[in-house]
Amino acid sequence: MLSLILSTLVFVIAAWFLSRYLDDMGIAKGMTRGTVVFVLASLLSWGAGSLVDWGQGKTEDPAASKAQGDFSRLLKSVGQPQP
Repeated sequence: MLSLILSTLVFVIAAWFLSRYLDDMGIAKGMTRGTVVFVLASLLSWGAGSLVDWGQGKTEDPAASKAQGDFSRLLKSVGQPQP
């Protein structure tokens, strides 16, 4: 959920800055310019979301992720009787 929120925020900010930058360069507004802004802002947004996902994956507890893969070990870790 954090990556979705952050990538949306990055997209809006990047689109705004790119649009301002192209305005300062004197490039006329049109379909090509809009497409360039959209593609570049999308790439930056995708990269930010990937970085957040990568960072969250690095901070997970490896023991917890192993326990989730094996149902019997998960039941043992919470103290439930096994079937």
